[in-house]
Amino acid sequence: MIPVVNRNPAVLVGLDFGKPYHLEDLEEARELISSAGARVAAAVGGKRAKPDAATYAGKGKVDEILAAVQEHDVELVIFNHRLSPIQIRNLQKTLGVRVLDRTDLILDIFAQRARSHEGKLQVELAQLQHLLTRLVKGWTHLERQRGGIGVRGGPGETQLEIDRRLVGNRVKLVKERLKKVARQHATQRNARRRNSTFSVSIVGYTNAGKSTLFNRLSRSQTYVADQLFATLDTTTRKMCLGDEGAATISDTVGFIRELPHTLVAAFRATLEETIEADLLLHVVDASHPRRDQQIRDVNEVLSEIGASRIPQIVVYNKIDLIPAQSAAGNGFGRDEYGKINELRVSALNGLGMDAVRFAVQEYIDGRRLDSAQQDEASESIETTHAPASGMAR
Repeated sequence: MIPVVNRNPAVLVGLDFGKPYHLEDLEEARELISSAGARVAAAVGGKRAKPDAATYAGKGKVDEILAAVQEHDVELVIFNHRLSPIQIRNLQKTLGVRVLDRTDLILDIFAQRARSHEGKLQVELAQLQHLLTRLVKGWTHLERQRGGIGVRGGPGETQLEIDRRLVGNRVKLVKERLKKVARQHATQRNARRRNSTFSVSIVGYTNAGKSTLFNRLSRSQTYVADQLFATLDTTTRKMCLGDEGAATISDTVGFIRELPHTLVAAFRATLEETIEADLLLHVVDASHPRRDQQIRDVNEVLSEIGASRIPQIVVYNKIDLIPAQSAAGNGFGRDEYGKINELRVSALNGLGMDAVRFAVQEYIDGRRLDSAQQDEASESIETTHAPASGMAR
């Protein structure tokens, strides 16, 4: 699939419909556009009671957008919202330029960042599934193709039906290839289970510092950049825990608000590492003004993929950017059961890495203790209910 954003100037549209909508939302959209390789020439905002069924923004706001398009001579308008196919078609007809919504933008970034064979397949699947929702009767050439047998023939397929069939066939092919990749991942996980290897998965909002933390803990050199969705492919390495042993640690794709469902579904094979993990390190940008909302956004995705049941430690990263936190130094907090449930670190400076390893080791020790107690309880039950030796007379 060819990326749709290609270093073009664009008009950004972000509207407030009464729900919490902050300047940070628009700033995040700017970062997304920059990550896609474009730039924001102008931003259009405003308030509405509800989205307009035809154009989402309403006639007056569309006129304002058109004025910005003409003033800045742009060929691209990006809405920081999800639009319906009809709304996109109507907007493009009125504005005379390409119109993308938030889903289109995120898919484009993923398409540009995919490097591995698996990543490219996952992005292609997401794009194809999204394309199926965009195939609407928007063309004037959708007369039925002539077909059948005989001189005159009969009505055949419409162009829309042909497009859907072609896309559907490609979806099936990509899904089959991804199934093979999923089986390979399952084989690797089974091997780790047989070796009783404790697995840790790093999750979090995009650009929270997951890859930097991963490199610190695994002594690796995976790609790190100060941009949204810098890495897409899951990487698994060995995590040394001193004399006590080791665990496997995986760096996963970052999450974001309103992550397209097609992407979540397509990346299910990659996210299996998260679903099957023994412990999640939920990395949070402690310096971000909306960190609490980002925590909720990540937990929503974790719930969607079935990973909400996995024990989680919230790792507040980038404390070096908060003077009060930096002065207090790294540390950890415990829940009502005495288990470590949060950490304060700076992955960039290496502050708090020993605390992370200690927390992981404590979880491993706790699991071993639970397992030993369960075995002891089972043996006790078997002894209590064991038949008496000899035969009753």
